[in-house]
Amino acid sequence: MPVRKADAVWEGTLQEGKGKMKMASGAYEGQYSFSSRFEEGTGTNPEELIAAAHAGCYSMALSGGLGRAGFPPVSVSTTANVHINRVEAGFRITKIELVVEANVPGIDDAKFQEIAIATKSGCPVSVALGAVPEITISAKLVS
Repeated sequence: MPVRKADAVWEGTLQEGKGKMKMASGAYEGQYSFSSRFEEGTGTNPEELIAAAHAGCYSMALSGGLGRAGFPPVSVSTTANVHINRVEAGFRITKIELVVEANVPGIDDAKFQEIAIATKSGCPVSVALGAVPEITISAKLVS
């Protein structure tokens, strides 16, 4: 299996400094800063990239789970909302909300919910994020 890689460089102090993150594939390169991470400043941040990774992984994993159950989806769309908060030990990711909409012909909602919930605990990124105290899912069938 391939090893995935990304690089980050930070210059300066925590609050006044700036950084750049770059994916080895060249698919993304962008700036980040204290304000883009803890306020609403321009640029990205590690939590946004985690959200993208989690949403992408979950969408693929759910598609696979639905297909294995005999319900190949037309589409799966996932938004991951990553919450970072100050706690006693510093800043921590305290919650991730997965919001999913899927077009899956021939499946009833109960079976869809069962597969969606099972996928949450089996998605490789969900597993990697096991230290996050709360990962929730809201899954909806659409046509």
